[in-house]
Amino acid sequence: MKADKRRFSPESALQIILLILFAYFFFGFMLIPCLNTLTSIFNVKNAAGVRDPLAVIRFFFAGTMGRFVLNSLKLAVCLVITVNVVGVSIVLLTEYFDIKGAKILRLGYMTTLIYSGVALVTGYLFLYAPDGILTSALVNAFPDFNKNWFTGFNAVAFTMTFACTSNHALFLRNAIRGIDYNTVEAARNMGANPFKVLWKVVFPTLIPTMFSLTVMTFITGLCAMSAPTLLGYDSINPEIVRLAGSSSADESFPQARAALLSIILAMFTIVLLTVLSAYERKGHYLSVSKTKAKLQKQKITNPVANVLAHIYAYILFIIYMTPVVMIVIFSFQTYSAIRMKKLDLGNWTLINFFGREDYQYLTNRGTYKTRVGSISGLFSNEATLGGIKTSFLLSMIAAALACVIVVIACNFIFKKKSKKMGVVVEYALLFPWLLPTILICYSFRTFFNADNIWYVGNQNLYYAENVRILIVLAYTVVKLPFSLRMIKASFYAIDEELEDAARNLGSRGLRTFLQVKLPIILPSVLAVFALNFNALFTEYDMSATFASTYGTSYAMVIQSMCQEEGLYGYNVNASGRRCASTVFIMLVSGLILYLVYGVGARDLGERLEAKKRWRERLDKLTGKSKKAAAAKA
Repeated sequence: MKADKRRFSPESALQIILLILFAYFFFGFMLIPCLNTLTSIFNVKNAAGVRDPLAVIRFFFAGTMGRFVLNSLKLAVCLVITVNVVGVSIVLLTEYFDIKGAKILRLGYMTTLIYSGVALVTGYLFLYAPDGILTSALVNAFPDFNKNWFTGFNAVAFTMTFACTSNHALFLRNAIRGIDYNTVEAARNMGANPFKVLWKVVFPTLIPTMFSLTVMTFITGLCAMSAPTLLGYDSINPEIVRLAGSSSADESFPQARAALLSIILAMFTIVLLTVLSAYERKGHYLSVSKTKAKLQKQKITNPVANVLAHIYAYILFIIYMTPVVMIVIFSFQTYSAIRMKKLDLGNWTLINFFGREDYQYLTNRGTYKTRVGSISGLFSNEATLGGIKTSFLLSMIAAALACVIVVIACNFIFKKKSKKMGVVVEYALLFPWLLPTILICYSFRTFFNADNIWYVGNQNLYYAENVRILIVLAYTVVKLPFSLRMIKASFYAIDEELEDAARNLGSRGLRTFLQVKLPIILPSVLAVFALNFNALFTEYDMSATFASTYGTSYAMVIQSMCQEEGLYGYNVNASGRRCASTVFIMLVSGLILYLVYGVGARDLGERLEAKKRWRERLDKLTGKSKKAAAAKA
C-alpha cells in the first residue's frame, strides 16, 4: 500500500505533468520547426510546377549563394586571428604584466560588455563612416584619402575585432588569475626572462580556454548579423533575413534558399561544437603546488619593450574608448552639430533625451513648413518609448521563462543523475546550442506562419500581436543552453546532507526544493536572469527575423528612424536619439553587470566588510552634521 501511495502521490503526478509539458515544448518549439526548415529545401517546385528536390542545391552551385558562405568563412577565419591577438593582449596588459594605469585600461577594454550589436556599430560609424568625425579629419588632412574606407569586409573585421573581445575579458581573465604563481616564480628563478615564462609556462595553462574562445569566435564571425548589415558586407545571416522577407514573385524560391543557408550554418556550428566537446572530454590538467599562490604582476625589465608595451596598451585604450566618449558627448549636442559631426561646446542640450521641439524646413515650392514635435527626445518619442516597452516586456518574460524551465529541469536532472531520463532532459535543453540563432528564428517564422498547427490551437503565431508570443518563445529557446550551464553549476553547491535532513524531518520533495534548495541557488538564478535580460533587451538579430509592426524591438526602432532621418521633416534628430539610446543602454547594462559581477559576486565576508565601511562613513557624516549644528547653536 505504501508503495502504491508513493507511486501515485501528488508529487509524482506533478512530475509526470511537467515531463509532458517539457516534451510538448521540446518537440513543438525546438525540434519540429527546425525539421520543417530542413524538409522545405527538398519540397520546391520548378517552373513547370513539378517538385524538384535538388533545385535549390543546383541553384546554390550555379548562382551567387556560395559567395555568402565564402564571405562568412573569410570573416570567421580573420576574426579568429585578430580577436585572439587583441583579446590576449588586453588580458595580459591588465592582469599579467605590470602596466601603469592598468585599472583604467581594464575599464576601457571592458566597455564592449555594456554595449554591443547595433549600439556598438553605431559608435564606430560615428567615427569612421564617410561623414564620420575621424574620416572627415583624415580627408581634410589628406585630400586623396578614400572616405569610403570604412565599408565592407575591412570595416566589419575592424569593428568585430574589438567587439568580440568581451569573452576574453571575462573568461581568459579568470584563467590568468587562476595560474599558480609558484610555477612562474620557479621559472624566473631558473633564469627565464618574462616573455619566455609567458610562452613556456603561462600559455600552456591557457590552451583549453583559448581553444574554447577560438571556437566561439569562429561561430560568432560565421553567424555575424549586425555589423555586416550596417556596414554593407554580404554574409550569410543578412542574406537569410532578406530572403525570408522576399517572395517567389521577386526571385526564385527565396524561402528554400534561406532554409539552405540556415542549414549550412547549422552544419558548421554542429561540427565546431562537436570538436570542442571532444577536446574538453580529453581533460587537460596541469599539476601545481599544493599551496597555490596568487599571481603577481610581472615587470617588463627591458626598457624598450616596456615603453612599447605601454604605447600599445594605450593605443588599444583609445580605440576602445573613443567611440564611447564621442557617443556620450554627442548625445548632448543639437541635431545640426550631430549631422555635421562637429562639436559645439557652447551649445549643450537634453533634447535627445527629453522634451520636444518643432522643426521648420524649406519646401520645394520655396515656402516654410513646420513639423510639430519632429525634434523629440528618447523618452518623449512615442516610437522609441514603444520599442523600449516592447523589448523590456518581451525580454523580461523570456529571461524569466528560461530560468524557471532550467531550474525545474536541473532539479529533475540531479534527482535522476544515474538514470537516462535525466541525461535526455539535459541534452534536450542543450539542443539549441547545436543550431545558429538565425535558423531557430527563421524556423519559427516560417513554420508558425500558418493556421493549421494544431498544437498551438490552429493560431497563426506570426500574425498581428501573436508575433510577440513567437518572439518570447524564440528568445526563451535561444537562452536555454546558457542558462543550463550556469544554473546547473550552482546546484553542485547544494550539500546533499541538507536535503537528507529535510527528508528526515518529514519534508516532501517540493517543500524541500522551495525552502532548502531554492534559497541556495537563488543568487545564481537572479544573475542568469539579469544576464539574459541584458542580452535580449538590446538584441537586433532575432528581432530583424521577426520584422513586424507588432514585434518591433527597441534596436529596430532606432535603426529604422536613422535610415529615414529628416525625410519630409520627420525624425530630424534620429541620430541624436540613437546616441542617447546607446548611453541609456550602457547605463542599464552597466548597472546589471555591476549587480551581477560586482555586488552579486561578493562573498559574505566582503559584504559584511562593505556594510561596515558604509556604516562608518554614515557615522562620520552624522558626526560632522552634529558638530555643525552645535557650532551654529
